[in-house]
Amino acid sequence: MVSKIISETEQKMKKTVAATGNEFLGIRTGRASASLLHRVVVDYYGTKTPLNQLATITAPEPQLLVIQPWDKTVLQNIEKAILQSELGLTPSNDGNVIRLPFPPLNEERRKELVKVVRKITEEGRIAVRNIRREANEELKNLEKQHELSEDELRRSEDQIQKLTDNYIAEIDRMLENKEEEIMEV
Repeated sequence: MVSKIISETEQKMKKTVAATGNEFLGIRTGRASASLLHRVVVDYYGTKTPLNQLATITAPEPQLLVIQPWDKTVLQNIEKAILQSELGLTPSNDGNVIRLPFPPLNEERRKELVKVVRKITEEGRIAVRNIRREANEELKNLEKQHELSEDELRRSEDQIQKLTDNYIAEIDRMLENKEEEIMEV
């Protein structure tokens, strides 16, 4: 039972780290990347649909994304969704495709992006700590039901703490890398 709790805890922490990494993909660094738009959802006939399910997204040059919807009637909705996302990009629509130019980042914008990345990082850390708390509560309940000795409880809590420390350190490494990427000129 204890090993099941620990392995489930580790899986949840891995997923949290992966989710934090995916959030980082949405932070632009001055280079055009289709992964930047992975969080943009478009109102498509009353249904919130991810942009990548409505269009082909290409990067023909380093500072430009081109979005070519399969259904031309959704162009206005895509444009609106991009403007409402917090990407700070201005799309231009020619009736067939949407061009999304990436202006070079200035120092002020870089610092804003670093703040956003740090906020995402803190959310990831909090999620990992919440997973630790839930696992420890499960273990304490087992002890109360006399299915676990006090020594086993302490050992298990130590294992979960080591997992927590490792995954928080991994999130911190991801933060460092993303900050360097944002601040490079």
